[in-house]
This record gives sequence, C-alpha cells and structure tokens, in this order.
Amino acid sequence: AEFCFLAFQSFQGSQGRAYLFNSVVNVGCGPAEERVLLTGLHAVADIYCENCKTTLGWKYEHAFESSQKYKEGKYIIELAHMIKDNGWD
Repeated sequence: AEFCFLAFQSFQGSQGRAYLFNSVVNVGCGPAEERVLLTGLHAVADIYCENCKTTLGWKYEHAFESSQKYKEGKYIIELAHMIKDNGWD
C-alpha cells in the first residue's frame, strides 16, 4: 500500500518524535477516548494501518483547551512507524 503524508509540525509522541498531519490515507480510526497529554486534556482516537493493523498514533477529535483547538481533526503519527523513502529525513 502507498502512503502519502504532508506533515507540518513536530510533536512528542508516546514513543518519541511524532508529526501532526492534516490528512492521512490507508489509516483506520478506533473509538475516541479522553486522555491527558502533555498539552492537556484531549479526546483522541487511536489510528492504525489498514493493511497490517499496527497502531500508528492518534487522531485529535476534541481539544478542551482553546490554545489546542487547532489540532482538532488532525492526526499524530509517530516517527517510529514511518518508513524512510526517497531520501527524506
């Protein structure tokens, strides 16, 4: 399966560096749950590879703090789950 991502900001995921994406492909979404993250309380849903079912990160469904609203509807994918291709770093 082909993956095409456009990341625009670096974040800290549960397994190290992660990136925030506006959209993703070939990714499924689990049920939302409330979690306290480094930036406060959020409603998030785990996201996983549609092919191998590996958990990749999460989707921000709702941010409870006004300063975090820009994350709503966006996705975090952890660098540990990305494959380097075409020479990008």
